Amino acid sequence: MTRGVGGESPSNLALHLKGLEFPCKRKDLADHVRKNNPDEKVVNALEGLPDRLYTTMAEVMEAFGETH
Repeated sequence: MTRGVGGESPSNLALHLKGLEFPCKRKDLADHVRKNNPDEKVVNALEGLPDRLYTTMAEVMEAFGETH
């Protein structure tokens, strides 16, 4: 069973981050979502990721999978 973020599957997390430029830090991920889709469930999920530099969407998805 796939757990969701804001009622969506984790794979749809990329839709919330559309247009984000890499590399970026965790704060950049949450800030981007706040500007484009202020869904606090998504923001909270991103703020729960490890605070590091992400160079690709795949790294974000991997970190999300490990923390959720």
